Order: sequence, then structure tokens, then C-alpha cells
Amino acid sequence: MPIAPPLDAPAPVTEPLDVAALVRTASADDHRAAESRGFVTALMGGELSLDDYTGYLAQLAWVYDALESRTARSDDPAVFDPALARMSAIEADLRALGAPDWRETHAPLPETRDYADHLRAIASDDVRYLAHHYTRYLGDLSGGQAIAALVTRHYGATPDQLTFYRFDVEADGVVGIKRRYRQSMNALALSPADVDVLVDEVRVSFRMNSAIFEALAR
Repeated sequence: MPIAPPLDAPAPVTEPLDVAALVRTASADDHRAAESRGFVTALMGGELSLDDYTGYLAQLAWVYDALESRTARSDDPAVFDPALARMSAIEADLRALGAPDWRETHAPLPETRDYADHLRAIASDDVRYLAHHYTRYLGDLSGGQAIAALVTRHYGATPDQLTFYRFDVEADGVVGIKRRYRQSMNALALSPADVDVLVDEVRVSFRMNSAIFEALAR
């Protein structure tokens, strides 16, 4: 016969959802698919040129222009940290790469336009905005660092052409930023329903990025 707890027994402690881990696991296949697209592997394998990289960066510029076009959220500054913004660095890199007028010389591909339009249709207080914020900035802090090293090695890119991948960091560096970002995602205390929407939209983000890579390969 079960024994009822005393009336003054403390309520059971419910562990908060590890949102960052759930998102990473649920989107792992989509992430791998994006990273293995032909354009990405060719770029990182030294099979292309600095001009090809410039074209890739210009397409990203259209994406970030849309991503950063709204007022930043302030509910958690460690997640929505203005220091993560990349648009000014991208434009500086494009100037250094010989494409100061990138809006005229590198029109958005249809797939890029689709992604930018999708981003502009999402409000900054929509959990789907967090999905794209997470995918892009965590990608820049992770795989982006490898891209910078390989573009330097294979194509002779100079530091002033790669400021996109440099973040203002404290003593614990890029690893510390990523750790705080994931901790802060968990601290947002999203509902299970919101987490489901977040996961679905992260997968959408990877697929839209993959579509751009495929278009660049063509």
C-alpha cells in the first residue's frame, strides 16, 4: 500500500529542459546534410577560388541583412547579444575582397531571396526567430572558424577579408560564448510546445541554407 507524502512535503523538483541539447540532437541529420553539400566540401577542400568565396559571402550578406533587420530582443542579452551581429563585418570583408557594391554585383539567388523573405516574415519575439539566430550564429562560432582557416590556407585570404569570423570575446574565447549561449537558451524556460516549434524551425533553417549551397554549386 503506497504511503502518502506528508502534507508539508516539498514539491518534486522538475529539471528544466536542456533545449540546446534537444535542438542539436533533433537537427543533427539536417546539420550534417548542410555541411556535406558539394559547394561546401569543394570550398573547404581548396577546389574553388577566392572569387567563389566572395560570391558565397555576398549571398550570406543578404541573409544577415534580413536576420538583423529588426530590433534585437532584450529578454536574454546572453542569447540576443548585439555583439554577435555580423552584418558590418560582412560588408567590411566584401570591401576588402573587392566587392564594395555587393548589392549591385551579387544579386540574391532565388534560394537566398526565399530565405531572406522567410526571415523578414518572422517577428523577433517569435520562437522561430530564435531558431535562425541559433543556427547562424552558433554556426559562425563553430564551423565558421574552420572555414576561415581553410579559406586562408587554400585561397590566401588576408585577415582583413575574414573579420566575419572574429568575435569580440572575453578570456574564455569562442568556446565560452557558445557555452553561455546554450545555457541562456535553456534559461529562457520555453514550453514543450515552443521547443517543438523551435526544433522544426531549426531544421527549416538548415534546409534553406542547404538550398543556397546547392544553388552556388550550380
